[in-house]
Amino acid sequence: MQANIVSVTPEIAKKWLERNQNNRPLSRTTVEQLVKQIKRGEWQLTHQGIAFDESGRLLDGQHRLHAIIKAGATVEMMVFQGAPSSSFTVLDTGRKRTGKDVLSLSGEANTAHLASALRGLYLYQTNPDSAWSGSHSIVSNEQLVEILEANPGMREALLKAAAINRAIRMTITAATIGWYVTSKARPDIDQSAWLEGLTTGADLKVGDPRLTLRNTTLSLAAGKIVRRRENSREHLFYYIKSWNAWVEGRELKILRRSSNEKMPKPTTKKSTQTVDRLSDLSLMDP
Repeated sequence: MQANIVSVTPEIAKKWLERNQNNRPLSRTTVEQLVKQIKRGEWQLTHQGIAFDESGRLLDGQHRLHAIIKAGATVEMMVFQGAPSSSFTVLDTGRKRTGKDVLSLSGEANTAHLASALRGLYLYQTNPDSAWSGSHSIVSNEQLVEILEANPGMREALLKAAAINRAIRMTITAATIGWYVTSKARPDIDQSAWLEGLTTGADLKVGDPRLTLRNTTLSLAAGKIVRRRENSREHLFYYIKSWNAWVEGRELKILRRSSNEKMPKPTTKKSTQTVDRLSDLSLMDP
């Protein structure tokens, strides 16, 4: 078996795909992910590449070749010639490196939750009103590292989220993003009372947004609210909506989301009242 580093152009990729026979079904999602990596300049030369058997049949690399064509770019790749045709049965049976793996190698803690929260933060910032599923929601491992570098406060937010999750059953992903984006938007606000209210519920009156958020997420977790299963994106919606009402000194008795309601952003309004004892405020309907 012979291996060489080859600059694979879209034209070469098209010719090589003509030698593709009896390969696994093409995954459009995988191709799109590779295209985005190429266009972002994240493509790196590794031991993984293109492989042909003794008769010249393409054994491995169809997704990479399709991505090169769609991206319209030339990339360097390892190309193996003369691979045993019997090796086809064991190709790609190893576990693909995940975002959790990459963050662990970087020395991060709680990497499964951190990777999920970083993906969610990216989607909240770039596609706040789109579903967190489908090809547009794929975030590469390289992007996760870059997102963390740009948002180091997510590490601290994850610690706060763990306490919120234990107390009110909100997903850690939603609580991490919620804590981070609200703290970043309003560094002038001491959030200790917000956290205490959420985690303990002590002395909260009806209409206090913290109590309403607590009751909503706990009811969802207990299955008391009959609707489709809530995900992290929905929880984040409730978090920010409740936090905005709390900061602005508004009463909030019910949390719901209409079909056309957009994902909220942390409020920029300056409250004329302190928010550390909202239960003592004279509340008004929003």
